[in-house]
Amino acid sequence: MIEHKKYRYEDIRNFYFENEKGETVDCQKVSGNLFLYNVTGLGYEKEVEYVRVGNTYIKNEENVKQGVIDGELEFYEMTYDEYQKFVNFILGSESLRLIYIPKTSKRTKYYRDIDFVKIDLSGEDDFNIITSPIQIYCTSLWYEENTTIYSIERLPDEIRWDFRWDARFTDYDTRKMEYTNTGHVEALILVEMSGYLLNPKIELHVEGQLYQTVKFNVEIQAYEKLLYGTKENSLYINKQNTDGTITSLFNLDVIDFESDNVIRIPRNKHCELKLDADNDVLDAKITVLAYYEAV
Repeated sequence: MIEHKKYRYEDIRNFYFENEKGETVDCQKVSGNLFLYNVTGLGYEKEVEYVRVGNTYIKNEENVKQGVIDGELEFYEMTYDEYQKFVNFILGSESLRLIYIPKTSKRTKYYRDIDFVKIDLSGEDDFNIITSPIQIYCTSLWYEENTTIYSIERLPDEIRWDFRWDARFTDYDTRKMEYTNTGHVEALILVEMSGYLLNPKIELHVEGQLYQTVKFNVEIQAYEKLLYGTKENSLYINKQNTDGTITSLFNLDVIDFESDNVIRIPRNKHCELKLDADNDVLDAKITVLAYYEAV
């Protein structure tokens, strides 16, 4: 392991950059070629306006300030090649997010959508290390991804018994996910439902009561998928065709525009997301995005 006075091993927090293709760059290779340290801006800051009434100040407006993350990247051994490789990764990506794993919780991952706005090249020091100050503008809050997958297909290393259950145990009409949102704001969802499906729908139940229904007047053929997402700035209702291309389903024939088609999971309430159709729902995936103002 390379010794460096600016950090100790036990203080390390894990950071990764990830692009829209799922490609990642590990920035915590302490014994390797890239390390991100001196990171600031992971916390929380408000923008608040007050109105003075007599000798009292009353809060008029309050917003979470857009996050700005600063840090320094260090490139070791064959340094310029590593630096150039990283720059090519950043500039060749259509979208980026920062993955942060706190040192006290190696299983918890927090994500943040970002714009990489600055990387400087300050030259090599006496240890043959290139230090590059960076700056990142955050375009979302921190969020977790909680995913549940439903499938009747055999998965790798899955154990199944070679007998048939009684028919009353094989009802796939509805798939459901129970969830309590412990985030700081409403949680959003991403849903994939595989065909064949006839008139699928998504229901949100809150504390045992039906709260919201999004219906799709559409037929999804075998090997096609219904794709639905309520992530801010990228709300979509799509069909993924058998060749992988995407068809938008935002039209009057498919959805009712007078209804609320954006499912948001309220905070601190027991909720159920139910996936249903006129036929059996065999394969589906639900991802809940729980957002945090600070982590």
